[in-house]
Amino acid sequence: MRGKKVLVRVDFNVPVKDGEVTDDTRIRRALPTIRHLLSEGARPALISHLGRPKGEPDPKYAMDPVATRLEELLGGHVKKLDTAVGPEVGEALDGLDGGVVLLENSRFYPGETENDAGFAGELAAPFEAYVNDAFGAAHRAHATTVGVAERLPTAAGLLMEAEIDYLDGVLRDPERPFVAILGGAKVSDKLGVIESLLGVADSLLIGGAMCFTFFRAQGYEIGNSLVEDDYLEEAKRLMQEAGDRLVLPVDVVVADAIEEGSETQTVRVSGGIPSGKMGLDIGPESVDLFRGRISDARTIFWNGPMGVFEVDAFARGTEGVAGAVAEASDGGATSVIGGGDSVAAVNKLGLDDRMGHISTGGGASLEYVEGKELPGVAVLPDK
Repeated sequence: MRGKKVLVRVDFNVPVKDGEVTDDTRIRRALPTIRHLLSEGARPALISHLGRPKGEPDPKYAMDPVATRLEELLGGHVKKLDTAVGPEVGEALDGLDGGVVLLENSRFYPGETENDAGFAGELAAPFEAYVNDAFGAAHRAHATTVGVAERLPTAAGLLMEAEIDYLDGVLRDPERPFVAILGGAKVSDKLGVIESLLGVADSLLIGGAMCFTFFRAQGYEIGNSLVEDDYLEEAKRLMQEAGDRLVLPVDVVVADAIEEGSETQTVRVSGGIPSGKMGLDIGPESVDLFRGRISDARTIFWNGPMGVFEVDAFARGTEGVAGAVAEASDGGATSVIGGGDSVAAVNKLGLDDRMGHISTGGGASLEYVEGKELPGVAVLPDK
């Protein structure tokens, strides 16, 4: 790689407030690949999307705060450009001496999300090689994930490799018992994931709002809890096929509003949720039930909180599950946290350093677990 100009697709889609990055996890996870390229004498230019600009420049989504934080973490010079294409890119790379170039937000260009051939060609023009280290964007067939890879010698970055290796280990040859934990709002969003995990997991623990569709399917009263009536038959089918491998909460925390300070009550599922109340977290008996399965596990996959963890009154279930996964990991279990709100919860609780692998791709990891082909992975060479 010495002297070669390398375009690196990273996932720097990080939260920014008042011009500062508030969570630099994704930036830090890209550092090993960046440092490896620098150690090999390459001239890397990094490109990422940030937020959802509408295919045109928007100062709110400029990469400048990311450049500032990257330079602090990397401990080396970061030259941030106000463009992603054009002669300025080649000129910046020619003048590079030991640092990196950070290109402007890829979604400032409509050709990015359209995987436009012309835009992909412009992106690739100054470079001799391409590295994709953005697993979190691999489920998108965009110019920076697919189009460029079709035009340059291509490789996976170290983070991309780790993401795929961990997920493959979970799906193809897990050490048993294998316990999967799913939370979140809707069965419809995770139906394919549930079916895929039931094909390999020894236990599938379901929390979050999606459990109320299963409760309604069993004939229980669920008050004002979120439910998908169109998926009641699917829920019945899954419970019948899975038997005791599909584990649902036995008690829930209810309130009349999703607000801090709301009066809460813990009720048993079998007794029904009172009219006017909604279930917002799994209860303490359910945490103990889940903890018992998790403590025996040798492989764990977790995606989705157990309740509305952003509100302290409804965070106990997520905290209990996170603690159980951390304890199992301490005991040698392989744990994979599948992105999204689960990662936010783990970080909030300060348990990130006790987990085996924390995925940077919520949607991408779920699609991979479901068995879907990820365009940004499919285009990479096998070796």
